[in-house]
Amino acid sequence: MLKSKAIDGICIFAAFLALLFTIMLINGRALGLTPASRAPGYASRLFDSSKVHTIDIFLEDWEGFLCTAEEENYHPCTIVIDGESFSNIGIRAKGNNSLRLTRQYELDRCSLKIEFDHYTSANYYGLDKFSLDASFQDNSYMKTWITFDMMEYMDVPTPLTSYVWVRVNNQDWGLFLAVEEPEESFARRNFGNDYGQLYKPDYRSLNAENADVALRYTGEEFSRYDNIFRNGKFDVSDEDKRRLIRALKILSSGENLETAVNVDEVLRYFTVQVFVVNLDSYLGRTGHNYFLYEEEGRISILPWDYNLAFATYSLGMPDPINDSTLYINYPINTPASGEIMFNRPLYHNLMKHDAYFHQYHAYFDQLIAEYFESGYFEEFVEKTMEMISPYVQKDPTAFCSYEDYLLGADTLKNFCLLRAESVRGQLEGRIPATIRGQMNDKCAFVDGSSVWLPDLGEIADLKD
Repeated sequence: MLKSKAIDGICIFAAFLALLFTIMLINGRALGLTPASRAPGYASRLFDSSKVHTIDIFLEDWEGFLCTAEEENYHPCTIVIDGESFSNIGIRAKGNNSLRLTRQYELDRCSLKIEFDHYTSANYYGLDKFSLDASFQDNSYMKTWITFDMMEYMDVPTPLTSYVWVRVNNQDWGLFLAVEEPEESFARRNFGNDYGQLYKPDYRSLNAENADVALRYTGEEFSRYDNIFRNGKFDVSDEDKRRLIRALKILSSGENLETAVNVDEVLRYFTVQVFVVNLDSYLGRTGHNYFLYEEEGRISILPWDYNLAFATYSLGMPDPINDSTLYINYPINTPASGEIMFNRPLYHNLMKHDAYFHQYHAYFDQLIAEYFESGYFEEFVEKTMEMISPYVQKDPTAFCSYEDYLLGADTLKNFCLLRAESVRGQLEGRIPATIRGQMNDKCAFVDGSSVWLPDLGEIADLKD
């Protein structure tokens, strides 16, 4: 009898624990618990951003790999991350103009994609793919690093990053920025195991209309959105296509936007996007360099590619560009010409609603107050430079000298601080916040003449 009672007690206690565990699983987010998919092992290993990591690449015909880099074909290699070896891993060069120009000037430095599951089902503590960014046209080594930090600060789903010292076949190759590629592991980490669809819209030709890259609704036919659907990161079903087209149709109407757009997240994204004056982006002439996420019929826009941010995109502009005062005071309400704005519904149609427009300004106020005026930004830059400067100094493939790096870092810091000062003035009404207003009144502009934009990095640096 006593034994029976003891067993009954154990069973009741086990049932209680099972019930408690079930409640915790159901209400984990409310209880502050983080699912394993949201805190994968790679986040605290390779993407521990507090230190410079080491990556060794072993590839038998490295010279042959570089000679055919523009073909962007994968090659098998062995990669050693912080002393841990992984074999039969896919590696290829990446980049458009950056890759073409580095080869044109016969330079050995290029960005890379590393795919663990290209040949096998391998992964790195849950990570399927990451890239090594070469800091092309970025003498500061920090354009992407700082922009992604701002995006993360504003709670935008953002790829993880860390600095890495890369060696190839036991020879130093240089300091690179490791960037989590937005694919399966990124989606699981940010959206859970039941994640939605992820696209990287991009044009085949810049001279085409590319309405789909601009996220414009142009009809129900799937073929009208080829620049989106052919760039899906996962298998794209007909139902996926119908959901996205439906979302773009609602977006084009300008009404009931919450049913088709993750409005709050999109506003936070555009706050940072406009601050960093990235003209090679959705709000620029090209309209690309972003990821599009869709889940249950609602879309959001995610950050990518900032080597030409901070007003260093020169398409159609004088060479060299150095109207730093113009870009430091770049208007936050109309961050592009009307011709572009009217064709960018994800920004334009949201800003036509007073509530969204005021929330956008509120997020700008938060970014300026908490990220810049608090001193956080300057401390962040100082700590970053303290961490990476010894590596930049010995970087054998750097696009610039160590002195140019120091100048670039200082220029980037000054640009951001002056930009923050201008945005504060625009929020308070002392500086016009539209293109038209600024054409008529430049009296209160923040003086940017101390900033020489080419010091941030330009193509001419490759010739040295």
